[in-house]
This record gives sequence, C-alpha cells and structure tokens, in this order.
Amino acid sequence: MIITEDEIRQEVLNSIAQNRVMLFMKGTPEMPRCGFSMQTVACLKDTGAEFAAMDILPDPRIRQLLSEHSGWPTIPQLFVDGELVGGCDIVTELHETGQLKELVNAAA
Repeated sequence: MIITEDEIRQEVLNSIAQNRVMLFMKGTPEMPRCGFSMQTVACLKDTGAEFAAMDILPDPRIRQLLSEHSGWPTIPQLFVDGELVGGCDIVTELHETGQLKELVNAAA
C-alpha cells in the first residue's frame, strides 16, 4: 500500500482536528523512543488529561509535513484545541507552573 504525502498531511491535520490534546512524538506513550518525548508524556500523564499520540518515526514525511504545518522544527509537538503549544521545553515549563493542567483541562 503506497501512501501519498497528501494522505499523510490529511492524517496529521485530522489528528489535530479530532483530538483536543494531540501529541506528535518519537515512539508511543507506552514506549517513547527519545528522552524529550518521554518527558512530555510524563508531564501530560501527570495532569491526568486524556491525550492522543502519533509516532512520527515510521515515515520521515510525517515529521516534514507536521513541521510545515506547525512552523515548529523539533519533535515532540503538543497541540491543544488545534493550536500548537510547543515542544518538550515549553510543555515542561507549563507543567511546572501548573498551566499545563489548566490548558489541557480547560475544555475537557
């Protein structure tokens, strides 16, 4: 089965649109494949929020198309209500100040 860039782009956009809290990461929440993704998942889990995740590793085009959409070069990328929140540093900072919990629970 050949997947086109348009199909990947649609999948990325649908994931952002259909999930209040959407994390694009390396690996999965159960098995993160990098420290930054692991840290971001830990922050999200600590808030008790429900979140969806997509592994960007299976196809390099996922990362490319995601970064084109978000204007953000690094992974992980966290979206809440369709808006880019940021990567690991920003998520960690928001978590430490308690703002992440407010953000992810605001429209829950």
